[in-house]
Amino acid sequence: MFTELYFGLIIQFSKLLLEPAASTSVPLATLHILSGNFEMEFNSKIPLNQKAIIQHENGILRVTSGLTIQQPGPSQILIRTKSVALNPCDFKMPLRFPTPGLWDGCDYAGIVVAVGSEVAKQGKFRLGDAVFGAVQGSNQADPTSGAYCEYLSIEQDFTFHIPSGLSFSTAPAISGTAIATLGIALFWSLKIPGTLEAPSVTQEDVLVYAGSSTLGILAIQMVKLCGHRVITTCSPRNFELVRSYGADLVFDYNSVTCAKDIRTSTKNALRYTLDPFSDVRSVSICQEALGKTGGRYCGQEQYQERLFSRRTVKHELVMGGAISGKGVQLPEPYGVAPNPEIRDWARIWYQVVQVLMNEGKIRPTPVEILPGGLDAVIEGLDILKSGRVSGKKLVVIL
Repeated sequence: MFTELYFGLIIQFSKLLLEPAASTSVPLATLHILSGNFEMEFNSKIPLNQKAIIQHENGILRVTSGLTIQQPGPSQILIRTKSVALNPCDFKMPLRFPTPGLWDGCDYAGIVVAVGSEVAKQGKFRLGDAVFGAVQGSNQADPTSGAYCEYLSIEQDFTFHIPSGLSFSTAPAISGTAIATLGIALFWSLKIPGTLEAPSVTQEDVLVYAGSSTLGILAIQMVKLCGHRVITTCSPRNFELVRSYGADLVFDYNSVTCAKDIRTSTKNALRYTLDPFSDVRSVSICQEALGKTGGRYCGQEQYQERLFSRRTVKHELVMGGAISGKGVQLPEPYGVAPNPEIRDWARIWYQVVQVLMNEGKIRPTPVEILPGGLDAVIEGLDILKSGRVSGKKLVVIL
């Protein structure tokens, strides 16, 4: 007998006939399949299609039904998405590059429901594992790459096991998006000395602008693990928060003397600045805070190059999506050329990050849970857009 599963597999069973249920799901009782590209085990109903948040006309995001569940490739795993975390890029990308049909969302957590053939051989991920990470949402090169969906196919190399003590609510607040971005920013752009597992023997000062942002909180922890002194900025209400993650010196970025105060505290010798905002004020403070010999500035948003008046300051915009080594398919200045060397480096680096999370040396940002499933994602992005979120990560349980 033959039974056709919705992924297009045709499996032969002797003395067993499986009939699809109704029109929306295929109930299989602990069926294990190993064939060609992937391995699956189903302990509950897997739907034939799903809901996801995708771009419509003019980049408007809507919850959309009847979308295909993507078959995992040999090096991929398929998860049932249990939660998603919200990022500013999730509303900025559709606004800047509206493309109907692109799936949105980056940070996710979920349960493994299928694994590709190579994943099955390696045994790193198994059915039922709780995982988290990030994909590149609103991806011109991969239209169905978006975390705001019910089922998601992801690359095993860029997926983490949820550490003990964390949950579907808290794990995505570490932010796979921030992990990817900081891998590029700290070690390929700023090129700070040391590594996460081997601190630098020479301590440097590193300025992390907006330390109470998700990226800032993770950057503080990573820079400290590399053996350096962290100087950061935020609103006074978040001073204690950033100190709790390891910041050594904290300054109010609303102060008119912020840059001068940083420069004084670092004895006019600061050489590294990280800026998640890259607006006129943040660029000005970072540039002015750098020491007399100049240094490196790494931005995570497009900035006006004319703002850099100091020739001794090397500035660069980085994109977290570059961590895949496949590049980022966007117009300049966001586009990034493929670089397989980065992917090779990232495979090992992600393993290091996993160990440090397991040891509790990398912790998530405080979380605010938004009830309401995918509809709550749309509402949450409006909250982010309004600028009303500070010192916490918005997470939606699906």
